[in-house]
Amino acid sequence: MSDFQIGFVIFPDLTQLDFTGPLQVLARLPQAVIHIVAKSDAPVPSDCGLSLVPTRTFANCPPLDLLCVPGGKGVIGAISDRDTVEFVRQQAATARYVTSVCTGAFILGVAGLLTGRRATTHWAYTNLLPLVGATHEPGRVVRDGHVITAGGVTAGIDFALSLVAEIAGETTARAIQLGIEYDPLPPFDSGHPDRAPAAVKSVLSEHYAKTNAALRTRLEQAATLSEG
Repeated sequence: MSDFQIGFVIFPDLTQLDFTGPLQVLARLPQAVIHIVAKSDAPVPSDCGLSLVPTRTFANCPPLDLLCVPGGKGVIGAISDRDTVEFVRQQAATARYVTSVCTGAFILGVAGLLTGRRATTHWAYTNLLPLVGATHEPGRVVRDGHVITAGGVTAGIDFALSLVAEIAGETTARAIQLGIEYDPLPPFDSGHPDRAPAAVKSVLSEHYAKTNAALRTRLEQAATLSEG
């Protein structure tokens, strides 16, 4: 297997686990070459205080075999940034796999990459997928052709493991899973809205209502970026 070029697009206020979850898995893929790509080489702040250091810029990133776009509240700004959207669009034109985690799906969408496709995103924002021409399909990982979208945050680990299995075989993927001891046994069964108690969902309802509305507004404003 020749070198496999993997690029993660990062931007201010991304959710770091959207990025670092699949990064930790895919960096262990044999022959993987990882590129952390941003508009400039300046450190990029995440939404939890951790800053991330790019290894490439949009200008000097090589053609990618796998493009991954994380999500987070910074997506609201990223979808209106023409340089970010154009970079994603150009790389996607030749990439073997085009992927997203959480609300990173909307960056793919504004780049015109989800039109007519099935996709998923964080559960609080699935209602917005039609704004970028996609049809929501429930699931932690949804694949439509060479486009793979993962649900919220931790689903990025699942998508990465499934892709490693396709590229390098199930034994390699299982070995990576064991190596990172990915064996979830959470203390509470509240990780999905269908199982979380109403009182728990109410804690998040106001926050997600506000960010959902803000993302909807920005998607409508950025619609023209998906043209051409």
